[in-house]
Amino acid sequence: MSTLLASLEQYLALRRSLGFKLSSQESRLRKFIAYAQARGQHHITAKLAVEWAEHQCGPRTWSSRLSTVRSFSRHVALTDPKTEVPPSGIFVPQRRPRPFIYSDEQVADLLSAMPRLHPGSFRGVTYHYFFGLLASTGMRFSEAARLLREDADMDTGTLTIRETKFGKSRHIPLHRSTWDALRRYSDERDRLPTRRASRFFFTGDRGRGLNHANPHFSFILWTREAGLRGASEAEGPRIHDLRHTFAVRTLLDWYRNGDDVDLRIPELSTYLGHGKVADTYWYLSAHPDLLEEAKLRLDARWEASQ
Repeated sequence: MSTLLASLEQYLALRRSLGFKLSSQESRLRKFIAYAQARGQHHITAKLAVEWAEHQCGPRTWSSRLSTVRSFSRHVALTDPKTEVPPSGIFVPQRRPRPFIYSDEQVADLLSAMPRLHPGSFRGVTYHYFFGLLASTGMRFSEAARLLREDADMDTGTLTIRETKFGKSRHIPLHRSTWDALRRYSDERDRLPTRRASRFFFTGDRGRGLNHANPHFSFILWTREAGLRGASEAEGPRIHDLRHTFAVRTLLDWYRNGDDVDLRIPELSTYLGHGKVADTYWYLSAHPDLLEEAKLRLDARWEASQ
């Protein structure tokens, strides 16, 4: 085992003993070490770290990739004096893109498109209900894809989301219409023994769980078919925007119903599984309709105080 790999194992063990999960960071650092070894480099240098951060990825991830190596290099520097800790400020963190908010008609078209894009395959049925769950709950793609049968309580209409992005678990109560839809999916899924024997809630034809690539490819086909993305365009509306749509629509409903949004926003933060409430407040500035509702609320308070 190389010195860098040995240092990585020590780094991961130490950080995980303190409660950090580091799943994405581990993957990044192993790729960084492989990149260094392929170039005959045995010590971390600032130049090497910057080159790797820019390697085969877009500018949006450069800053976070370099930050991952920076944290690791501080650990390595304790035992290897030749280690250079990359300085901060080399890359300007990219601003979060404004979310694309889907209309009800677009969501309905997305769901109806899935069986059509996969004729004769249970995959189309699964994607129909999978994307429907994302749209109606704001769940993360990974959370829904990892759902097990035991995580879906069909008696109470509650989902258990285990070990999420921030290492927490939570329960999601479902609207009755969503609950009924998942019941229909469960009945259809379990008609075949191979799918009935699967431990996953969402499955393909042979009972396997969902991977990352196939649903995304089907989603991109739909965005092109729906005119939301050109035939050769890489950028466009994302699956993650279904989560943004859920959050923005929830906040808009609260504003228009006259609810105290400041009082209720921790509910949404908990439901979405945000690490901190500030992440949920970001939506207030992420969509013009929400900015307008906030302005109207402030104007009303100002007039009432005169």
